[in-house]
Amino acid sequence: MLDHTDLLILEELRKNSRITMKELGEKVHLTGQAAAARVAKLEDNGVIKEYTIHADCSKLGLGIHAFINIMMESADHRPYISFIHMQNPYVINNYRISGESCYLLECRFPSNEVLTQFLDSLHRYANYKLSIVITK
Repeated sequence: MLDHTDLLILEELRKNSRITMKELGEKVHLTGQAAAARVAKLEDNGVIKEYTIHADCSKLGLGIHAFINIMMESADHRPYISFIHMQNPYVINNYRISGESCYLLECRFPSNEVLTQFLDSLHRYANYKLSIVITK
């Protein structure tokens, strides 16, 4: 079970995963060594799975952020899954979900033209409903 200090550590690491253990310790009222030990324990227990960054996608040329609800026509999802695996530069997440849709795709595209090409290809495997992110 996580205690209050563990939760504070997780919050600080969410804000900045590159923080030094000394700085982390100061923020959660521990020594740097004690903070490092807590982080190692959280990693060993699988609470912390990975460290990552958030890149500014618009500066990477991927300014169109889309969510696409996928409705499968067939019980065989393998062709769709294979297609999605080949779309690595554009597909951020492919969630299998319950409800009206089978999957929820989170994607980034450099242009409306590329988005249109993606949707034209996607339509070979499934029906979809597109939502474009206006602001976050």
